[in-house]
Amino acid sequence: MSEKLDYLITGATGQLGALVLEHLRAAAPKARIGALVRRAEAAAALEAQGLVVRVASYDDPAALEAAFAGVDKLLLISSSEVGKRAEQHGNVIAAAEKAGVGFIAYTSILNATSSPLTVLPGEHVETEEALAASGLRYALLRNGWYSENYVMGAGAALEHGALIGAAGDGHIASAARADFAAAAVAVLTGETPARGTVYELAGDDSYTLTEFAAALSEIAGKEIPYVNMSEADYAAALEGAGLPAPVAHMLADSDNGAAQDGLYSDDMTLSQLIGRPTTPWRETLKAGVKLDA
Repeated sequence: MSEKLDYLITGATGQLGALVLEHLRAAAPKARIGALVRRAEAAAALEAQGLVVRVASYDDPAALEAAFAGVDKLLLISSSEVGKRAEQHGNVIAAAEKAGVGFIAYTSILNATSSPLTVLPGEHVETEEALAASGLRYALLRNGWYSENYVMGAGAALEHGALIGAAGDGHIASAARADFAAAAVAVLTGETPARGTVYELAGDDSYTLTEFAAALSEIAGKEIPYVNMSEADYAAALEGAGLPAPVAHMLADSDNGAAQDGLYSDDMTLSQLIGRPTTPWRETLKAGVKLDA
């Protein structure tokens, strides 16, 4: 019989999952914490941290049900496989219900049901609907954009002398990935919220990509303008830089949604949950920019 777990975190080896585990161990040092991984070879490093490792992929309903045995609270971190997410998340939800999981929190997307983005929200909405149709007690963590998403492009902007995008003058209320991890832990370790509670999570401050480029220019000590492009031209440029077409299309669509303020919210729930202001985006940018010595 599987041992009881207070918490189980899926996607445990991913960037968000690793941060959630770090915050959770600090917030609940006496709890029995589990990490779900797809491959058994990932277990050793996590077990060395005192975590209970269970192995299952989102594509294996039977393995998921076994992995969820004895779990009180589950964090479902959305799959990275865009296009397969709805089915994979459905497997997780069905397995959690069969295993008797007490509560599940799901990392959705900001303003999922009203977002102007067209690629990413659909599968999140399907997952939200699957949770609503289940018998599970659940909450939705509608995560906004990670500041790191734009910081990743800073190196190319420095190399080419310009930051390109398709976000126009849209405002982006991003926050550091660690902020969203801390929010997930706050929901997991706090009083279990009412079934279907929705948390719209975004950074305290917002910026346009013109402002982002200006901050990058200041950090780099040279002028890096923002060059706005059409969605199609931006997607083509990303493909030309080597990104797979579906990824380029997703990023260009996200920028086009950002132009319509799809990545903006003035909801302060994120900072309220974590008990401090969200990490300033300029701070994340400065930490992420690698300048030649």
